[in-house]
Amino acid sequence: MSVLLWQPSKERVEKSQLTAFIHAANQRFGAAVDDYETLRQWSVAAAPEFWRLVWEACGIIGDGPGGVVVDDIHKMPGAKWFPEARLNFAENLLRRNGDGDAIVFWGEDKVKRRLSFAELHGLVSRLQQALTAAGVGVGDRVAGYLPNLPESVAFMLAASSLGAIWSSASPDFGVQGVLDRFGQIAPKVLVAADGYFYSGKSHDCLDKLAAIVPGIASVETVVIVGYTRERADLAAVPKAVHLDDFVAPFAAQPVAFTRLAFDHPLYIMYSSGTTGAPKCIVHSAGGALIQQLKEHRLHCDVRRDDRVFYFTTCGWMMWNWLVAGLAAEATLLLYDGNPSHLGGNILFDFADAEAMTLFGTSAKWIDAIAKAGLEPIRTHRLTSVRTICSTGSVLAPEGFDYVYAKIKADVQLASISGGTDIISCFMLGNPVGPVYRGEIQARGLGMKVEVYDEAGVPVERAKGELVCSQAFPSMPIGFWRDESGEKYHAAYFDKFPGVWCHGDWIELTATGGVVVYGRSDATLNPGGVRIGTAEIYRQVEQIDEVLESLVIGQDWSADVRVVLFVRLRPGVSLTPELEALIRKRIRDNTTPRHVPAKIVQVADIPRTKSGKIVELAVRDVVHGRAVKNREALANPEALDLFRDCPELTG
Repeated sequence: MSVLLWQPSKERVEKSQLTAFIHAANQRFGAAVDDYETLRQWSVAAAPEFWRLVWEACGIIGDGPGGVVVDDIHKMPGAKWFPEARLNFAENLLRRNGDGDAIVFWGEDKVKRRLSFAELHGLVSRLQQALTAAGVGVGDRVAGYLPNLPESVAFMLAASSLGAIWSSASPDFGVQGVLDRFGQIAPKVLVAADGYFYSGKSHDCLDKLAAIVPGIASVETVVIVGYTRERADLAAVPKAVHLDDFVAPFAAQPVAFTRLAFDHPLYIMYSSGTTGAPKCIVHSAGGALIQQLKEHRLHCDVRRDDRVFYFTTCGWMMWNWLVAGLAAEATLLLYDGNPSHLGGNILFDFADAEAMTLFGTSAKWIDAIAKAGLEPIRTHRLTSVRTICSTGSVLAPEGFDYVYAKIKADVQLASISGGTDIISCFMLGNPVGPVYRGEIQARGLGMKVEVYDEAGVPVERAKGELVCSQAFPSMPIGFWRDESGEKYHAAYFDKFPGVWCHGDWIELTATGGVVVYGRSDATLNPGGVRIGTAEIYRQVEQIDEVLESLVIGQDWSADVRVVLFVRLRPGVSLTPELEALIRKRIRDNTTPRHVPAKIVQVADIPRTKSGKIVELAVRDVVHGRAVKNREALANPEALDLFRDCPELTG
């Protein structure tokens, strides 16, 4: 039975942009919509009308939308959206000018800066002119090896204003990780910082750049953004120029915008790359814009003068999602560094100091501060925060409890789920609807999300594969240098032809929500019964002694046995008593099949740069298979803890 945790007030519902959108749908198209679920059903049944209304209601700037919204919505992949329209992504994000904060930046407790909308326009103008002088034009790639700085946003906007393609990675990537990504896309300009701060310490990037730049033959100019020092010596970095010198010849003037086709490339994103070279996923300007505007304004109720924050690096798609808040005329609150700096309170300090309205973070961070015993509800005001978003992994029901009991009682908690693959979400928040414990509020508008069984048959109230059975605007254009589309097709459409299969194991609930049980390729299969890994994590990580866990299926005696790895609090050992407690909690709250055959204590658990644990990589190591791209991991040395593990030999 679903447990209600929060309900929006009548006033909040009436004033929401989603309610206004419902009225517009009824008046414009006779949609007969009266709540979120009937709107969702109409948005997929009448998808062309829905997406046309999103264009109009969100005030997309461009030549369009034109007479045709989509040429064939049942063509997956290959549907063409708004084929008559022309627009520029940066023009839409820079729609606001003048006074008021466009960006407020905190670099831990080391650096604080703010840019007005006018100052952002001026910086983008100068960067646009400098990039043009450097030979950047339509279709060229500009790569950012950067912290989450205001300059990172400005460079992206300048590149996209010209019709160039932006791609970014965070500065904690090593040399090979950068080459694996940017080496595939041949950027003309590389933008990098001199260093970054983490946990109060300065980390240099120039030594890595000295090795990276010679490895990417296409790079003609390297622009260095000063962050950790006043003016670094660039002698060791080929083709390098300080940002100040790069823009010195140019004065700010009105930004010129090159309007291009709706499906013109905007971003190149990367898969995690833990099973091979990262896939280079190409996203369109129009698809990213209309989808992210829909999510900000309708699902998160972001509006002019709101102050939007998401803890992210430039190597995670949530950075791309965050910056689209400018299109809603909101202020971006950027943070770079360790979110647990200064005892874990710095993000809540930021929220209070800057009147944050949307607080975005990861489920892992919520779990970590809960384990650390933080109670922001007692130490911070958080009066401005209306919405808390969580993503990156599954937010356990106990995480919902913690947010409402220890962070803020009157807040929309929007657990959201999608991915780099679609640069947006399949399931996310509903600002006019209730929040139920452990459930994502709703399937996304305009997204025909269904659950399929192994035979490709839609199922209700049963676990299965997350699919999207109808085209949507933010589907990738394709993969870089995959001219035949073979790799793109294999990634999403092989399992169920003509249907996007995302790789998540989910269930639709009676309330209209969604429960995610983990990645479908990481589901466990003991005795032929499929078990989502999140079902086990939920139980184990509520045990006080356990900081983190990872579960895999190990091939054993012609079957699969469940193996659980646990990282424990300092000074705690995996005693027989603790093992018994873990097994009992799993058995009492799930089924006997969920109980691990083996429980093993490890000192660390490997994760990607964006904090996701890598079950498949650990499974490969345990089975003696090579992990092809260790550079994709934040802590690749942790993989060695799982190799030739004596506890798994019997």
